Amino acid sequence: MSAPRCRIATRASPLAVRQAELVAAELARRLGLRTELVRIRTAGDRTTDRPLAAAGGKGLFLKELEESLLRGETDLAVHSLKDVPAELPPRLTLAAVSARADARDAVVAPRARTLDALPAGARVGTASLRRQAQLRARHPALSFVDLRGNVGTRLARAAAGDVDAVVLACAGLERLGLAARITERLAPERCLPAIGQGALALETAAERADARAWAATLHDPAAAAATGAERGVARGLGADCRSPLAAHAVAAADGRVRLRACLARPDGSAVLRAEAAGPPEDAAAEAVRQLRRQGAAELLAACTTDAA
Repeated sequence: MSAPRCRIATRASPLAVRQAELVAAELARRLGLRTELVRIRTAGDRTTDRPLAAAGGKGLFLKELEESLLRGETDLAVHSLKDVPAELPPRLTLAAVSARADARDAVVAPRARTLDALPAGARVGTASLRRQAQLRARHPALSFVDLRGNVGTRLARAAAGDVDAVVLACAGLERLGLAARITERLAPERCLPAIGQGALALETAAERADARAWAATLHDPAAAAATGAERGVARGLGADCRSPLAAHAVAAADGRVRLRACLARPDGSAVLRAEAAGPPEDAAAEAVRQLRRQGAAELLAACTTDAA
């Protein structure tokens, strides 16, 4: 009897394909599955002339992959967890969260090397409102510009001098074999990472017990606990992928987490911060309470109005 076949939905970008390849290789190694990548071009890939928040947020990168799961055309979808909204559509489930890579943000500044070394007015490219908001608060003399495109495109813009630096995720650069291009890794104290950054999510149709079992072999409880707390902050605040919200948690061996979260105005003029510890749900709830006491609801409403 031949081994079962697992069709893996992925975006067609080089990073997304590489992440799906890593998952496919592990499923083949651990379970002997025959794997096939199904490359799908999403609305997010087609919408490159508008800031991501204005275009609809990171959820634009998931819809077509999720539809393929619901139609039974694919068995699993591989996403960067930071792109996955806190609430999934009906009939779909997050079957596994992978072991987490470096969750920090990376600076690629070919000439200055670090953000602190950039001169006033230097142009820093990133499509992330979260990064722009936090870094504007710390580096008000720099000019932050919306920069979309795949990793290679953004690195090429920095190399050509179109921008003086770009800010990307360490994990993505490492998975692409481009870690040597990183000139600075930003500690969470300087720029709190995106919710789920560094982890991969395996999504499938809830009715697919076989696909859920395949994915479960790649599930990492520590990463799931940490990112579960982070995603709980977004869920508790009712924030979506267009909100300049950040959260990062580290899980201990007993499943408890230490969680930090922040919510900022896109222009960096206000940054709300919270810290909590405990079981993931409790830590998330406490962080939400702290942010709400500081005016999170009003700040989120203002951000929604600005993005409209």
